[in-house]
Amino acid sequence: MKFLLLRLRVMWRRFRHGEQRQADSLHYTRQVDALMRRANPFSAWQERADWIIDVVHWLRHVPKVSMLDDEARLRFRQERLRFLLEWLDSNRDLRRVVQATLQKTLREAAGPELFCATGLPHEPAFFSELSEHIVKLVLPKPPFEADLSALFTVLFPTQEDADWLLALDRDSVAQLWKLMADDGIAHSYQHQIDEALIYLATMVLADGISKAFRQKLDPKMPLQATPFMVLRRELETYLYVSPRDEAALRSVRMLIAVCQAQTDRIYAHLDEHGVSVSLVYRVERMRAQLTRMALLADMRSMIYSNGHGGQQGEPGAGQVQALLGDLIAAHHQRSSVRGLIQRSFSLLARKMVERNADHGEHYIARDSKEYRAMLKAAGRGGVITAFTVLGKSLVTGLGAARFFEGIFASLNYAVSFMAISAVGGVLATKQPAVTAPVLASKMGQLDTVEGLRALLTEIAQLLRSQAAAVFGNLMGVIPVMLLISGLIMLSTDAPMMTAEHARASLHSLSVIGPTPLFAAFTGILLWLSSLASGFADNWFALRRLREALAQQRRLVYVLGAMRAERWAGWLDRNVAQIAGNLSLGLLLGMTPVLAQFFGLPLDVRHVTLATGSLTAAASSLGWEVLAAPQFWLAVAGIASIGVLNVGVSFACALTLALRARDVPARIRRLVFRAVLRRFSASPRFFLFPEAAASKPEAPVESDAADTASDDTRQADVGRQPESTPPDRHPGSRHG
Repeated sequence: MKFLLLRLRVMWRRFRHGEQRQADSLHYTRQVDALMRRANPFSAWQERADWIIDVVHWLRHVPKVSMLDDEARLRFRQERLRFLLEWLDSNRDLRRVVQATLQKTLREAAGPELFCATGLPHEPAFFSELSEHIVKLVLPKPPFEADLSALFTVLFPTQEDADWLLALDRDSVAQLWKLMADDGIAHSYQHQIDEALIYLATMVLADGISKAFRQKLDPKMPLQATPFMVLRRELETYLYVSPRDEAALRSVRMLIAVCQAQTDRIYAHLDEHGVSVSLVYRVERMRAQLTRMALLADMRSMIYSNGHGGQQGEPGAGQVQALLGDLIAAHHQRSSVRGLIQRSFSLLARKMVERNADHGEHYIARDSKEYRAMLKAAGRGGVITAFTVLGKSLVTGLGAARFFEGIFASLNYAVSFMAISAVGGVLATKQPAVTAPVLASKMGQLDTVEGLRALLTEIAQLLRSQAAAVFGNLMGVIPVMLLISGLIMLSTDAPMMTAEHARASLHSLSVIGPTPLFAAFTGILLWLSSLASGFADNWFALRRLREALAQQRRLVYVLGAMRAERWAGWLDRNVAQIAGNLSLGLLLGMTPVLAQFFGLPLDVRHVTLATGSLTAAASSLGWEVLAAPQFWLAVAGIASIGVLNVGVSFACALTLALRARDVPARIRRLVFRAVLRRFSASPRFFLFPEAAASKPEAPVESDAADTASDDTRQADVGRQPESTPPDRHPGSRHG
């Protein structure tokens, strides 16, 4: 009985699906008949192109509300294509009209742009290419006249169209080839492939022998001996002298590989001496052009090897199918603005991260001695910050216009930060943005349990350093601010702040209000200043300003050769710090002014500056303020400011560093879980240094690492290990 019911169910499903297929067939017949009757070989090229677009859209169409997966979608489109071909075979008269329309359209589409422009960067510079991408996104596209490249990109608007095209069976491809092409069209497009190869070789040659490229490779090499020039000569020999010579083809392939190796050398030079976004874009464009040349050369070789006469139908169709799939994928890969920015800025971001990591190494306290040194340096920074708060109150009391008040505040901050650097002090919230890249560089080597343990120790040392810097700043700014307030009281017989101003300061620092938001926003500004620091360091190295200043004739005449060399070396070592201090001062001083100009209620909250303001306000109000709830709300606000300043700037810097180094998400989650386990086992381990002989703590760390060891073994460890930052010596760069 059970088997009988199952057979009846199968019979019913076959009967029902058969009715559905018959209904679909009738529906398809009406649609295809209407589409095919619009074919007209005598209409204008644009009208024929619009008709082809409608036909391909019908083939690609899948209902928006559909439960089909990707494979089912491909089968659905293939069934539509087979139905269309069968319908044309059964309607010979319309088939001849459709064939004439398609072949005339392809025959009139002149130029090699389909092969040398589709999916490749067009503009000579990065920003012109970026503006072109944005214009294409915003403005409607103009009508294309006999432009097969533009028609091709409209026919296949999504990247999954490449999968659909490559999944077509051999019979369908052969029928499409016979429908759309003949010997004349095939010969014409083979000639266009040759023109595309010459065009691409010329573009590669123009970039390869340019001054910017030769300076990164070998400026003394004669132009005729460069591999780019040899590639052009060998390609012309292969195309026009010996088109069937396998030795000539191997020579072209070898030279393409040599030119690609030259781009690797340029990347290595940029990675060592500084990154130019414009040059990275040009190198990426050359690599894409060389890859396309290799693809076209392979396709041309296969077509010629399959026969240059009438036997090229089906084999040539398969090669065209593969080439068109690659063109679709390349077009959608390079058409997004985000992808363009990511490709052009990835090397710059990595270089800035590495330079910040070089600076951040000496901000990490690795033992009790370095922890005490960090406290002392942060104390010096807190002392100078107290005078910064005094200068800010004087600037506010001037009553100047808001813009000039922002300028004076920026100068006050910048001078204070430069003074802190000059005396060897530390400002706590500037550290996270330069220490996070150090942590990211250690994540790149996380391939064993021992690596995880070392990383946990590194994280603990980094957080201890942040805690020491914050504690030192507060221990320096509070007593000095009290001393300044007392001196002002003794000399002027009036408090530093009026009672109204002091209460307003307490209210502005309250944890109940926008203070946490302003603190997080300040963390972003701190991270931006670290980017400015890394960018300035990269720019200084890229322009080779150390050598330029050391050899500058007027500077050498004034200072002498030895002194000019020393000044150039000093500036080379400290340009990042100078740029970071100036940019941070400008951001803290001018951002509230610009925000007010645009009507945005934004302000900055820096933990050390806010602590100084709170101390000045409390000393102006007297001892009774300690019993007021507003004071303790402000103290809680200071705590939140410190956490958010450090946390947001560290998170932004770490995110950029992880993306620049391509650390997988699984590794990031693994480290996060291990840190949580370690922190829950011993919070003090992340805030205060351990004793010199801290043996009892080792098992706890081992337990935390061992708990995550299984995850570590499952992580993706097949990556190439990142290079560790070089050891710094007193005479070395950034030492």
